[in-house]
Amino acid sequence: MAHISQISSFLSRVLIFLALCITLFTNPTLALPALKLNPLQEFCVADLQATPTNSGFPCKSQVTSEDFFYSGLNTPLNTSNPKGIAANPANLLTFPGLNTLGISMYNVAIAPGGYNQPHSHPGATEAGVVIEGWVLVGFLTTNNTLYSKVIGPGDMFVIPPGLIHYEGNVGKTQCRLLTVVADDLPSEVGVPHTLFATKPAIPEAVLMAAFKADSKTIDMLRSKFTT
Repeated sequence: MAHISQISSFLSRVLIFLALCITLFTNPTLALPALKLNPLQEFCVADLQATPTNSGFPCKSQVTSEDFFYSGLNTPLNTSNPKGIAANPANLLTFPGLNTLGISMYNVAIAPGGYNQPHSHPGATEAGVVIEGWVLVGFLTTNNTLYSKVIGPGDMFVIPPGLIHYEGNVGKTQCRLLTVVADDLPSEVGVPHTLFATKPAIPEAVLMAAFKADSKTIDMLRSKFTT
């Protein structure tokens, strides 16, 4: 009975994930802005051995079935690090078959009390589903409104394109989630590092004015991200 229960649980997760992908690709608002495929091409498996240009990697000349399958998401995740978070990426650089298809995928684990810092993916929608544990997900709009909720296994979330968002484990055990970003190699802008760890540094006077803080406080915050 336990074996049957495990199979049922696995199949339900697969169905949830398929629903996630269908949602991403059938909603024009989510999918179309990220698509970069030439209308005359069905696919363009990236040749990672070639030198990329401003338009990306060239297509492989010889393509096999293996180019369209990837097992890297199954690699065990270790959250024993200062951030308490780990992820296996399936993006252009790890799964070249995704090249120009406007999608990437991530298996994410977060330790209890761990948080993925506030960040954004410029121009790209993110969606995800919780597989295990309890996750606080939130995002901020451009009019400074926060939308957030604690969600559990089977619950899905969506982050509109480019908005600042975060995820955190509010449970007592490790949580795990699968996420999809509408870009084959999405950029990530981490808010704390962008403000306090840039090179050259943002002028101290700018940060003092923005945070209504003295130089000692700004120096303390910078030290957290430059050590």
